[in-house]
Amino acid sequence: MFIEKISLENFRNYERENFDLSKGRNVVFGANAQGKTNFLEAVCFLAAARSFRGAREQEMLRAGEQFASLEAEVALSDRKIVLRAEFERGRRRKLYLNRVKLKTAGEFTGNLRAVIFSPDDLTLVRGGASERRRFMDVAFSQLRPRYADCAARYSRLHEQKTRLLRDYREDPNLGGMLDAFNLQLAATGAAIVRYRAFFVRKMQKSASALHDDISGGERLEMRYRTVSTISDPYASEEELKNRILEHMYSHRAAELASGQALSGPHKDDIELLIDGLPARSFASQGQARTAALALKLAERELMLSESGEEPVLLLDDVLSELDSGRREFVINKLGGGQVIITHCDPAALEGFGGRLFEIDGGRIASQTTNR
Repeated sequence: MFIEKISLENFRNYERENFDLSKGRNVVFGANAQGKTNFLEAVCFLAAARSFRGAREQEMLRAGEQFASLEAEVALSDRKIVLRAEFERGRRRKLYLNRVKLKTAGEFTGNLRAVIFSPDDLTLVRGGASERRRFMDVAFSQLRPRYADCAARYSRLHEQKTRLLRDYREDPNLGGMLDAFNLQLAATGAAIVRYRAFFVRKMQKSASALHDDISGGERLEMRYRTVSTISDPYASEEELKNRILEHMYSHRAAELASGQALSGPHKDDIELLIDGLPARSFASQGQARTAALALKLAERELMLSESGEEPVLLLDDVLSELDSGRREFVINKLGGGQVIITHCDPAALEGFGGRLFEIDGGRIASQTTNR
């Protein structure tokens, strides 16, 4: 698959721009803070219906504007589709496929598949659990539409439960509503846990092999960890729901006292180990970079094996961050799919080929094609 054209209106610092992309390699360049990463965020949103930066939708509207939109014309192996997302300040986003308004995120995600690798991905290894959860959410929403719906539903329920817990201090009668929220959260959370566990298991084989190639023999392991009383994340959804409920009930007093939801998959994590040691604590800068690179390339391989089509690969100024060996490894892995690369200095990509877009203040200042 590849994006033929993408249009941005009032998105981040873009007022109105149209990108006609090459089906092969594309370079988006310019000085810092001109909108290069904003463009990649737009592509990712059209793939996963969420920001890879973890931003709220209202934060993506251009300053002072009430409405924004993203639209992409995408060529698949057997057909062409049009994806559109609309944002209005103070309202929920609207998602469209071929001009038809969709009811759920699950109907939208996965029609376009994209993998992004950015310098911030070092936090996948050395950052907090929220970074690894976002990695799972963005990737798996594109692979399993039901997961996207479960994640969106869980997020709404978690937000509502958190408000209830905070308001409980002023109105203790609200405690009677807690069981109803817990039951819904546990049922939805059970589906999320099971999806994530299978995702991590599928990723493990590919990521381990890639990591071995890049590092020269170091072993990377991935394990899905839950905070709930779950010993087997591959159990049935009913069993997982019961285990999550157990944890919720045992932490009920603590939740009411703290005003925070302490149980559920919003607390879970991927444990990464390099040669048996926790990567978050013991990995060097180079090891962390290698592990993050292996995870992202494994994500791409998983999407290809699941769909039979190369996902769009987005590289956000990462080639300049890699040493020569890792940079050469990435370039050799690009394959024949569509690639969009951002960089401050296009001269550093001389001979790379493809279409070049110079960005200046959220505008396309120039557009050329290199042979």
